[in-house]
Amino acid sequence: MNLGQLTNEYCHFFDDDAFVETDRPGFRRRIITGDRLQLCFWRIAGGADGSFLHRHEGNEQLGIIVRGALDFRIGDPDDESRVVLRAGDVYLAPELVWHGDSLFIGDDEYDECWILDVFAPPRDDLAAAARAASTADDSPGDPS
Repeated sequence: MNLGQLTNEYCHFFDDDAFVETDRPGFRRRIITGDRLQLCFWRIAGGADGSFLHRHEGNEQLGIIVRGALDFRIGDPDDESRVVLRAGDVYLAPELVWHGDSLFIGDDEYDECWILDVFAPPRDDLAAAARAASTADDSPGDPS
């Protein structure tokens, strides 16, 4: 059975082609947005950089490490201490809590760090990026 037969508006199956490259080298993501929450499934190449210390106004963020490891900072922006989270570990960044400055450690199979980030409420910028990616996928290819 192919994925097209299984997909509906409520179910989203793992599909490598559904991950979209971002403007940061080594970062791919898949975004699924509901009415009150949003999932951003990150696949980040081990050793990739481009993460900076940041915080979200109006959004909580919960992150689950699925593969690899995340070495990052969370909390007081003046505190230089780092935390390493591995597969199965979770972080919670409530609204306005600083987090990031991350180092991504790839797993043994894909050399990637997989993170499931859940935002509540959904972030408008991520929802717009998902819509843009969907529109690009639906546009016809170059006929030449």
